[in-house]
Amino acid sequence: MPEDGGVLPYVYRVTKYDPADRDEHGHYIGAEDTVSDHGQVEGAYLQAIEAFAADTGIERLAVREPHLPVPFVNFGLEPPMDGFGLDGVFPTGPDGFHDGAEVTVGTAMDLVRVMLRDGGAWCRLEVEDTFAVHVGWDQYMYIGSSRPCGTAVARTLALGLFPERIDASPYDFEAEDEGPQRPADDEFWAQVRWSMAGTNARVLEEQSAYNSGRWHRLTPDNIDTIRAGLAPRARLAIWPDLSSDIDAVLATLPAEGHVECVWQGRGGRIHSATADEDEFPELTARLSSASAAMILSMYAGDRVPLLAAVMPDGDGVVRARWEIDPTPSTRKWAFLKTLHRGEIVTGRVTLIADFLVTFVDIGGFEAMINITELSWRPFNHPSEVVAVGQEISAEILDVDPIRERVSLSLRALHKDPMPLLAGQVGQTVVGRVTKLVPFGVFVRIEEKENGFEGLVHNTELGDGHPDHPQLAVHVGDALPVKILDIDPTQRRITLSHRQAISARRDEPGT
Repeated sequence: MPEDGGVLPYVYRVTKYDPADRDEHGHYIGAEDTVSDHGQVEGAYLQAIEAFAADTGIERLAVREPHLPVPFVNFGLEPPMDGFGLDGVFPTGPDGFHDGAEVTVGTAMDLVRVMLRDGGAWCRLEVEDTFAVHVGWDQYMYIGSSRPCGTAVARTLALGLFPERIDASPYDFEAEDEGPQRPADDEFWAQVRWSMAGTNARVLEEQSAYNSGRWHRLTPDNIDTIRAGLAPRARLAIWPDLSSDIDAVLATLPAEGHVECVWQGRGGRIHSATADEDEFPELTARLSSASAAMILSMYAGDRVPLLAAVMPDGDGVVRARWEIDPTPSTRKWAFLKTLHRGEIVTGRVTLIADFLVTFVDIGGFEAMINITELSWRPFNHPSEVVAVGQEISAEILDVDPIRERVSLSLRALHKDPMPLLAGQVGQTVVGRVTKLVPFGVFVRIEEKENGFEGLVHNTELGDGHPDHPQLAVHVGDALPVKILDIDPTQRRITLSHRQAISARRDEPGT
């Protein structure tokens, strides 16, 4: 089917069932068997595909949404086939059965034969906007084309099959509205590396087909090699590292239900197996020689990885159509992709941390404001500027998708008032002493509680107490000072009491 979700203009349901043998509800009531005959009729299906492909003018198709059966379930009417029927189909073996794999019409017919025989493997076979072959239950096949394919229709009838024109294949892909897929790009792998900083290892689940995957234990030394060997368009999930405490791992087995166990053998190879409560004793025995392991639930709601992504094509575009349940990390990534530096956001203050960083909820994600970004004016504690529960607007300074952090600035929405004081350099004002420090005193030079403060160094306090010049000064005193310098970049104001006194003495009449 077309990538945009539309349907091909000419779609035919091709079956061995005579339309005359149907009841008033359209259900087949004839004597034809619903399994493949492995012979002439099956060959007719394959020849019909060949005829439609020739009429459409295509020579190659792409494998889409490859499926393998759930390990512990077989829904097919025929006995399971070795290798799910894929043995010998691909030159590279079953590893060639992945989304986007291009196959010849001949190989496509081999895959259709596997599906007609309920071999276990299933996929859509498509050429974007041009051609599609879908195999359904009970020997129903759906062929779509961008052309009417009159010759192929006639050929199909001559083969003893019945092609019926329909509006659309019931097996057309329908995307779930789960939001954007995260690509396993450089940014994703950088986040994987960052997440490994504390533990030095992670476990990677690689799925190249539904219900089939490989496991890898990632380390800083092997991560690039493993990345290079991943299947095209594979779905990836990052899990915590395996535990070397096997007894503790086995203690997490549920009383009943299906689980997947992943473990590392003594030789270093990673293994996985699914099991239910009847198979737990055997699983316990297999883990007796493991060096590390973990147990994962087989139920989607309980199976939440640390990170998840899909391998993009060579041009960086994700074309695999995996239906992935969004994880908390994926939701964060999708949200962060909507944010940009310089953007104004509104949120509610949720916490003023002990380390004086303010956290703000900006739509389900907690961004942070460092203390220096709260206000241009001086303050002692963030609570003097904001309060928990207060709704504020702030500017985004930085978005870090690797560490999942957003930095905001409250002061960026306001003009810095300090440069406005630059015109007062050289003037003498009377300020209020706010703080005594070993090297001098701070004086507020504006008549407001959060007014700017400048430093009067000990050498600029005066001549009254050369050894202890602060002895004559107390917090709260009014102190004449001369503004020597204002540096908005360094947030520094330099003052002199000594020069202020000297200037007053030099004034006429004093």
